[in-house]
Amino acid sequence: MKRFPVIGLLCVSVAFGLSACSDDSSPEEEATKAAADLCTDLTALKADNAKLKALNPATATKDQVKEAYDAVQDDWDGVKENLSKLKDAEREAVKSAAENLKKGYEDLPGDTTGKDALTQLQPQIQKLDEATTDASTGLRC
Repeated sequence: MKRFPVIGLLCVSVAFGLSACSDDSSPEEEATKAAADLCTDLTALKADNAKLKALNPATATKDQVKEAYDAVQDDWDGVKENLSKLKDAEREAVKSAAENLKKGYEDLPGDTTGKDALTQLQPQIQKLDEATTDASTGLRC
């Protein structure tokens, strides 16, 4: 089937992408990777479901139907796994951003003015805003 070269190409691309990444990725990077993996799996699921749908009932063999069905089920397993990873990664990104804001606030000297506090906390405030927006917006493939 034509599905194998496409999946092989995707696997090679992912392998090269993963080899370029360090083990110390941020929660935001993990969420981005999980979203990309989920998009890839959803695309494969849609393509394999289209192949199953396109089988001609008059000429399709039981083996052809089983092969197409198994491909759809394999894709669905990948979607479920990566959906879980995405939710975990998004949750961790929000948690990390909120904890960083808390730590930044707690580390402010007692005599810090409101203006200085906001200036110093701006990066943490921005990260929390981005993390919560990403988590609430949903997946855009």
